[in-house]
Formats: sequence, C-alpha cells, structure tokens
Amino acid sequence: MSRLADSGAAREGSAEAPRGTFPFAPFEWLLASRYLRTRRREGFVSVIALFSFIGIMLGVATLIIVLSVMNGFRKELLDKIVGINGHIFVLATDTPFTDYADVADRLSKVYGIKYAIPLVEGQAFASAPGGGTGVLVRGVRDEDILRIPGVAGNVKQGSIEKFEESGGIALGRRVAETLGVSVGDTVTLISPRGAQTPFGMTPRVKGYPVTAIFEIGMSEFDSTFVFLPIGEAQAFFNRNGDVNVIEVYLDDADKVEDARSSLEQAAERPVLMQDWRQRNKSFFSALEVERNVMFLILTLIVLVAALNIVSGLHMLVKDKSSDIAILRTMGATRGAIMRIFEITGAAIGIIGTLAGVLLGVLITNNIQAIQRTLFPGAWDPTVRFLSEIPAELNSSEVMQVVAMAITLSLLAPLFPAWRAARLDPVQALRYG
Repeated sequence: MSRLADSGAAREGSAEAPRGTFPFAPFEWLLASRYLRTRRREGFVSVIALFSFIGIMLGVATLIIVLSVMNGFRKELLDKIVGINGHIFVLATDTPFTDYADVADRLSKVYGIKYAIPLVEGQAFASAPGGGTGVLVRGVRDEDILRIPGVAGNVKQGSIEKFEESGGIALGRRVAETLGVSVGDTVTLISPRGAQTPFGMTPRVKGYPVTAIFEIGMSEFDSTFVFLPIGEAQAFFNRNGDVNVIEVYLDDADKVEDARSSLEQAAERPVLMQDWRQRNKSFFSALEVERNVMFLILTLIVLVAALNIVSGLHMLVKDKSSDIAILRTMGATRGAIMRIFEITGAAIGIIGTLAGVLLGVLITNNIQAIQRTLFPGAWDPTVRFLSEIPAELNSSEVMQVVAMAITLSLLAPLFPAWRAARLDPVQALRYG
C-alpha cells in the first residue's frame, strides 16, 4: 500500500510540475506567426503593428540615405578642395623660395608623396568685353598643371598641353561665363601692384589669350581660379624668380601628420607647414556636427516606431489573455509564453529593419536619377557648391544602423512579453 501511495504521489507531483519544452520550440513560432496575421476582431492591433513596421522601415531607410548623402558630401567636397589645393602647404619662413625647383624635387621623393607643385598666387581683376570679375591667379609649371587632378581631368574646351609655350591663360567655366569668353579670346588681367615709378606704383595690365576652360564641379572654384604659366605669373606679380608656396599631394589625405616630419627634413631649410584640415577646419567640423545631429534625430524615429511595438503588444496581450490562460493550464511554461510574444514583437522590428535597408540602399544608389526626375531645377550649384546630390554607401555604417534597429526591436517587446508570462491563468479565465 505504501508503494502504491508513493507511486501515486509521484504521479501527482509530476502532473503538478509538467516538464517544459525546449526554448523556441516550433509551437512557439507557430503561435507567434498566428498572432501576426490580421483578423477582423483584432483589426486595431494589426493596424498598430502595421504602423510600427512602416515606422521602423522608414526610419532605417532614412538613416541610411541621410548618412550616405552626408558621406557623399564630405567625399565630394574633400575631393574638390584637395583636388585643386593639395594636402600640405609648404611656406618659406626666412628667405624667398628661389630654390623652389630643388625643394619640390626633394619633397616629391618622400615616401607617401605623389608630387610637389610650386605655385605663384595672387589676386587680380579679370576683364573682357563681356564683363569683369575678381580672380585668384595661380602660376604653375608646364608639367605641374597636368598633375592637378581638378584641372587636368576636367578641361571642357581647349588644351593645357604645352601650357608654358602657349603663354595663355586657363579659366574656370564660371569665370569664362562671367567674362563672356571662349577659347581664343583675350582676357585682360589687372593688378594694383605694378611697376614702381617716381609718381608711385602703377597698376599692371596685360592681356592673355584663353587656351583652356575647365570645370571642377564646385562653383566657388569654377568662378575664381585662373591659371598662368609660372614665368608669366612671376613677371605679372613682380616676383624675383620665387614662388609663394609649394603644395604637396599625398597618397592618403588623412595621413598628413605622418608626412610632416619627413617633409621638414627633406626641405633642408626652415619652412612653415599647413594642411588641408587646418585651412578647412571650421567647414568640415560643421559638416561632422551636422551629421551626428542628424543621426541622433533620425534614431528617435526608429525609437518611436519601436515604442509602437510595445503598445501594440500590450493590446495583443489583453486580447489574448484567455488564450494565455488556456496555454498555461495545458502545460506551457512562463518562459514559453514570454518567448511567443517576444517573437511576435521582434518579428515586426526585424522585418521592418530589413525592408528599410533594402529601401535605403535602393534610393541611395539611384538618388541622382531621382533628383533629376522629381526635382530637375531644385539643385542650384551656385548655392550648394556641387552640381548634384552626392551619396556614398558605407557598409560599416549600414551595419551599425541595422544593429541599432534590431537591438531596439528585441528590447521593445520584453516588457509586454514579461507581463504576458506573469498573467494568472485563474484570473484570466475568470474575467477574460
């Protein structure tokens, strides 16, 4: 009798404490998928889930598009700025750069340096029958103008071959439009610092034939820069065989600090160095701040969409309280109930995230075509510096956005899923 009683007690004990299934069992996925489907009685819950999905999708897509456009702006502006200005600027400190040819040759042999270009720079007023404008004149050697990527690869009219022999002038496209000239016309340059006479300094005025017109793609440069042969520029600005600066181009624009000490040694004379970051510090700092603020603001969109998942799951738990009670009486553990609702909520966020990535990548890769189709006249390069919207996808940033969105999608359903797991089956059946 005692053995029978013991066995009966054991059976009762086993009935009271049923053994749970392993985590994420097939029935948990089955129930979660059923709760995601639209039913007429649960229409409002489904509407909230739909809005949560759309919110996360649009938030992720917008984040990817905005970050890609900001990256594109930085890359394009950096390429334009350093494509015509160089990365490091070497200035003479004690005596003029009369030995610029030898110094440039030594600098160009430093490891990591593409080339070093001596320049004569000065401001002048350019005039022609079509009008006049202030310009920045740069004197370069014949072989150096072919090395400046912003000019050599963007000649629209004429040629810069044998530039010094031509004795002519190369203009930015917007300078040429302002002056109303084309290749073969004459442009007159006027400088207030001319020849010294007994009556004072007289302006220097000289005409040059237009041999080339280039278009860098950045309106500020295309409306300002003018190139002359270095000998003509030295004579025009009264320089005694010297130059203002030697511009150094690096293989990697971000490694200016690594090259400084080597360049100082190679110069073999006292020099002062500046780099592109120092000259454009405020501009790129503002761009970086704007990028970080946009990331923060757009992340809030994803957060709001994730909070919609919380509200939708709360309503679903209330609606399914009797189902939860029945599942609990049938032997489902609290962990299983929690996982069912966690899967339900997380699925909305994860699917929305993946859809947002696809939408964001699709729009980013076709943003120029979209701009030209929907807003053909809205992108004015004279106001925004660039002729079209730039965009560059960064795979690591896309992965960061995906990780952030999925993390929020996994965290958002935890509280309503926990509430569902803590639901008392007796109370749910009594009042459900």
